[in-house]
Amino acid sequence: MKFLLTAILAASLMAQTASKTAYKPAVLRNVGIDQKMGAQVPLDIPFVDEDGRQTSLRQFTGKPIVLALVYYSCPSLCNMVLNGVVRSAKELKMTAGGEFNIVAVSFDPRETPEMAKAKKASYVREYNRSGGEKGFHFLTGEEASSRSLADAVGFHYAYDSVSNQYAHASAILILTPEGRVARYFYGIDYPSRDLRFGIEEASGGKISTPVDAVLLYCYHYDPSNGKYGLVIMNALRIGGGLTLAVLLGFMAIMLRRDFRAAHPPAHPRTS
Repeated sequence: MKFLLTAILAASLMAQTASKTAYKPAVLRNVGIDQKMGAQVPLDIPFVDEDGRQTSLRQFTGKPIVLALVYYSCPSLCNMVLNGVVRSAKELKMTAGGEFNIVAVSFDPRETPEMAKAKKASYVREYNRSGGEKGFHFLTGEEASSRSLADAVGFHYAYDSVSNQYAHASAILILTPEGRVARYFYGIDYPSRDLRFGIEEASGGKISTPVDAVLLYCYHYDPSNGKYGLVIMNALRIGGGLTLAVLLGFMAIMLRRDFRAAHPPAHPRTS
């Protein structure tokens, strides 16, 4: 029992230490996602597609849109977001370009159609389904365009001049065929069943209710001050909390067993 109490105390201290050491850098203070269920996306904001042609989101309406706000030179999280989309889409019977469109929009105005084209080729190859290239669209554009779109759906990101990277949360959105926000999926893994339900509901014009956000933040380890970004510290806090929960559950089982051993049930007397 002393060991259990010591282990529980250690887990609690680990969680508290992780919480205290997890700081929020200035660049992340305005980063996150505000759910705007039912919001109308501005469909005529100008973008450029992967072939260098002028386009807008209106070109992809008429069917549900799986929308990913990313940037193509992101060193980590954006690739995980896109990987998650393709991994889930591959498990669906419905086909990108048939029943729905997948649209990735870069919020880095320095990125080019050539970069978008390379990304599209990579993910169409991974998707590996006939006609799939018609359902994948990788866009770039001016800062004003991506910022207007992001603000409309509540996606807040920030540029960090020190690291020359963008700080942002990870999520994808489902838009109705008319371009209204129907659902948010957070993190980097999107179960195919959830994606299917989201697309089917969006196609019927249904708007989901707000959901709890479990966000990952794209940020980096800063060797100058030896601190990690939020994605690592959040993981530590969650890990500490889970460890504590497991230990408490084990302690409850042990206490119950000890109680039963000390208080055996009374057997009725026989005459």
